[in-house]
Amino acid sequence: MTYLIIILKKIIFTVINDLTYDQRMIRICDTLSKNGYEVELVGRELPSSISLQERGYQQTRLKCIFNQGKLFYLEYNLRLIFYLLDKKLDIISGVDTDTLFATYVSSKILGKPLVYDAHEYFTEVEEVVNRPVVKSIWQMLESLIIPNLKYTYTVSSGLVELFKKNYNTDFELIRNVPVLKELKQKENTEKYIIYHGAVNVGRGLEEMIEAMQFIDCKFYICGHGDLYDELLNLPEKHFVQEKVKFFGFTEPEKLEGLIANAMIGVNLLKSKGLSYYHSLANKFFDYIQHGIPQVTVNYPEYQVVNSNYEVAKLVDIKIEEIVDAINTLLNDETHYNKLKESCMEARKEYNWQNEEEKLLDIYGRVN
Repeated sequence: MTYLIIILKKIIFTVINDLTYDQRMIRICDTLSKNGYEVELVGRELPSSISLQERGYQQTRLKCIFNQGKLFYLEYNLRLIFYLLDKKLDIISGVDTDTLFATYVSSKILGKPLVYDAHEYFTEVEEVVNRPVVKSIWQMLESLIIPNLKYTYTVSSGLVELFKKNYNTDFELIRNVPVLKELKQKENTEKYIIYHGAVNVGRGLEEMIEAMQFIDCKFYICGHGDLYDELLNLPEKHFVQEKVKFFGFTEPEKLEGLIANAMIGVNLLKSKGLSYYHSLANKFFDYIQHGIPQVTVNYPEYQVVNSNYEVAKLVDIKIEEIVDAINTLLNDETHYNKLKESCMEARKEYNWQNEEEKLLDIYGRVN
């Protein structure tokens, strides 16, 4: 009698967040686990972390003594190394530069392949680009490791070109897009604009709150971050406290409902570094997927999509431009519906069902 023995490849992904709100990693891990891989996603436990929702793959949080600063990054990477070295695995997948040291060292010691998933161009993000010493340390790390990697992918064509230019490394493109789903009937809720994502420096939220003085609509902010506590006081300063509502951390399932019932989405990333300038933020595609016209920053990657499908009003981050764009969408029903129809076409192309085929191809080639 012949027995067929199926050996599953085990992939361990490493991130630096607490796993709860990382929709890209949820999609990636779901896809791979449903296609025959044993998947584990490793992140960190924060004092504010809530219980994890059960998913089709293993989720692990590492507890650290430090939660920010240089000592945190050092501690977390060391903990990751010891964790990975104690595991039976076939592939390590490091997400972003802040886990790259640990994953690279572990892959070399274990003799296992490393896949690098760059959600951003780390040394050009807002929190790093204006700190010369910090930036130089991360640049040195990237320059030592990235040129030696065989399997790499990132989220936009602009970042693919940037990695090629600076590290002579060919990155593949896996866009950060949502799963294509049937749209539900909108609920009869109040009219509101929505932002979702990190509430950090460089997200245009200060300008958006100030702009609300001239916009007859509510503004929902879904997310948390370094700027959150400071922003809480800003609506009162501009006399718009009745218009602006903060939701804090919002679980993906609840967030999906809030986006679906919004009238307009906003995506106003400030470009002090090249990462945002060449970005294609997940919120951009989330709004498209839900058929929501949006006001988005006028950067090259968004221009390309908008030239094919006019889904957004593209603006520079100036109060008057933001106000004009949003009021046009609120008051010009014909124009609003034109963008909404474009969203309905664009969502057929920019969805996870298309991207996951490329993801499976990459991991299928890893050896």
